[in-house]
Amino acid sequence: MNYQNVLEEVYEEVQDYLKKGKVANYIPALTQVDKNEFAMSVIDLEANEYNVGSFHKQFSIQSISKVFTFSLALQNYSKELYKRVGHEPSGDPFNSLVQLEYENGIPRNPFINAGAIVTTDSLLSIYKENTFDYILQFIQKITNDKTITYDNEIYTSELKHGYRNLALINMMKSFGNIENLTNSVIETYFKQCSITMSTNQLAKSMLFLANHGINPLKGDVLINEAKAKRINSLMLTCGHYDASGDFAYRVGLPGKSGVGGGIVAVVPKKLAICVYAPRLNKQGNSLAGTKALELFTTKTGLSIF
Repeated sequence: MNYQNVLEEVYEEVQDYLKKGKVANYIPALTQVDKNEFAMSVIDLEANEYNVGSFHKQFSIQSISKVFTFSLALQNYSKELYKRVGHEPSGDPFNSLVQLEYENGIPRNPFINAGAIVTTDSLLSIYKENTFDYILQFIQKITNDKTITYDNEIYTSELKHGYRNLALINMMKSFGNIENLTNSVIETYFKQCSITMSTNQLAKSMLFLANHGINPLKGDVLINEAKAKRINSLMLTCGHYDASGDFAYRVGLPGKSGVGGGIVAVVPKKLAICVYAPRLNKQGNSLAGTKALELFTTKTGLSIF
């Protein structure tokens, strides 16, 4: 199949959607982007690349980082981690405080903010003050790209305005579900969300999950097949917050979104995809990006269903 032709068709068909939705405004630095930008990349397990739009443009990966930290945590924990963070869809917005209150500080899954903060806390218990370096090195390793780093302006903006996340971590600390100093955990969390990557880099970064935990670029085993299956299943059921069911219905692939406007997705044993369009729908997912992925799976028949 000629994926390049498919991407170009998708690019044409999403033009009207690029003007719909709003960028995330609760992190002021994220409002500075070109709101009408679009990029999409597909990379298969043989490292063939297909791109359209501004696919080399760097943007803030935000919650896509949760896939990397959860993968790292599963390298070091298994059953112990699931005692602190669940694996069920939340049905609530990604930054909701409601469930934490009546579920004793145990987040529903690792892809909502509270769950990702617990995951980051678990990494701090291992890597201490070097935790962010390990997260960044893991991303650089799976993409074979040492140029990847974070945006200090976005990081600073999150530190100054991330009141809801501060409320989440303090509530979980009150229930005894945060082991380390809250300042250290939240600073690491904000920094990982401020990592910037292009659609091409992000598509590469997901290849190991499309390949049952093995990085096809180098052949190294990053996680075992069982853990890769768990990550993919959580991306399908929880990767788009309270719109995860709708994403599965429309797109039919494991995926993870970020409020920076990016979405990653994998077709097991075939390829990885990333799309970027910064205007979001009301659930905090890229509006045009979701439509682009729906069109892609419809045209290619590559839905897991």
